[in-house]
Amino acid sequence: MAPKAQTYKGMKDYLPREMRLRQYIVRTLTEVAERYGFEPMQTPIVEYEATLAGKIGDDEKLIYRLQYGEDRLALRYDQTVSLARVVGQYPNEIVFPFRRYAYGPSYRGERQQRGRYREFYQFDIDIVGVDSRLADAEVVALIVDALQALGFRGARVLLNHREVLTALARVAGVAEAQAAGVYRAIDKFDKIGAGGVRDELLRQGVSEAAAEQVLAFIAIEGAAAEVLAAMRAVLSDDARGLAAVEDVAEVVRLLDLMGVDQSAIAVAPRLARGLSYYTGIVFEAVIEQPPIGSLLGGGRYDKLIGSFAGRDVPTVGTAFGIERLQIVMTELGIVPPLESGPRVFVTIFSPETTPAALQLARELRNAGIPTITALQAEKLGKQFKEADQKGVPYALVLGPDELARGEVVVKDLRSGEQRSVARDALLAVLAR
Repeated sequence: MAPKAQTYKGMKDYLPREMRLRQYIVRTLTEVAERYGFEPMQTPIVEYEATLAGKIGDDEKLIYRLQYGEDRLALRYDQTVSLARVVGQYPNEIVFPFRRYAYGPSYRGERQQRGRYREFYQFDIDIVGVDSRLADAEVVALIVDALQALGFRGARVLLNHREVLTALARVAGVAEAQAAGVYRAIDKFDKIGAGGVRDELLRQGVSEAAAEQVLAFIAIEGAAAEVLAAMRAVLSDDARGLAAVEDVAEVVRLLDLMGVDQSAIAVAPRLARGLSYYTGIVFEAVIEQPPIGSLLGGGRYDKLIGSFAGRDVPTVGTAFGIERLQIVMTELGIVPPLESGPRVFVTIFSPETTPAALQLARELRNAGIPTITALQAEKLGKQFKEADQKGVPYALVLGPDELARGEVVVKDLRSGEQRSVARDALLAVLAR
C-alpha cells in the first residue's frame, strides 16, 4: 500500500502562486538591505547541539535535536545564534562594524497553530561590533523603509529599552528574583490585556501596589516627547533607568535626522520582547488598524556573541518572518500583481514546424524573455488552455502559412485578441 501523501505537521508546501509572493517579499527585503550597505551571509541549518545550548532561554525545549554517529546536532533555531557562532569562528575575516543580512529556514518544535510553523523562514539583518544609538536607529529606519516598500501603510515601530523595565521593577519595589516574571507578564500585554497582566503579577507574588505602579507605567501613551517625559518622571530616582530613557530619546532624535516619518514610530513603555538575550533598545513593528498585531521585532543584544568570541560584541538586529508577512499582506489586500514568470508560450503547430518553434523559443530566451514551449504537437486550443492555466499572457503560433510569410501569430490570452506580426519585429512587439 502506497504511503499517504502528507506533509509533516507544522510544515508547509508552497505552490507556485504562493512562492511568487514569497520571492517578491525576499527580493524587496534584499533590495532595501543592500541600499543600507548590508552584506549577504549564509550558514548551515545544522549546528552542533552545544552551539545552541544555553542560548535560547526558556524555549530551549523547542530545539530539534539530531544524532549522527557520535555527533550531537540540532537544527537551526534562528539566524541569531548562527551569526554569533560565525563571528566567534572567523575573527580575522570580518570587518567591524559588520552589517549582514541572511535568509533561510529555522526549526522549532512549536505547537502548531495558524501562522506559526515548525519550519519557518526569516530574513535577518544585524549590525555587529558597535555600541551605537545610530546603529539602533539605522535598523529601525530600515524596518520602516522595508515595510513601506512592501506596501504596508499605517505600520509603526514601537521602541523601548530593556533597562527601562528593569528600572521600573526596582522603582516599584519588586524583588530582584521576581523581575524576570515582570518582563514575561508585560510581554503578554497585547494578548491578555491590563487585567491579565495584573493577575499574572499578583500570582507571582508581586504586591498589589507594585502591580498597579507597573500597570500605570506601561499604559503611558502619546507623542514620543510626552511619553519620554512621563518615563523620566517615574524613573527620576533610578540613574540606570534614566540613562535607558535617554538612549530611547537619542534613537528618536536620530530617526528624525534620518528623515523617518515620526508617525511611523512610537515610544511604548509596555514593549518587553520575550527573548532573554536583549540588553538594550528593543523594538517591534505593529499594525494597530486593522488590529493585526505584531509583524516583527528585534533589539540590541550585546552579550550573546561574546559567548563565542570570548568578549562582549555589541550587536543590534531584527528578523522579518516571511510567513507572517505573507499572511498579513494577503489579509490586507496589499499583494501586488504577481504574474507568472513565463511571458510567452510558443505553441507547436505540427511535427514539421517543431524546429522553427524551438528556434523561436531560443531567440526569445536569449533576448531575456521567459518562454515556455509546448511539449507536444496537440490541438492549438489545448495548448492555449495550458498556457492560460499557467498564467502566461501571450501564445505564439508559427504554422506553415506563417513560416511562408515570415510572420508569427501573437495571441493575447487575457483579451483573446490575436494578430500577425512580422518575424523580425516580434521582439520589439513583445518588449512593448
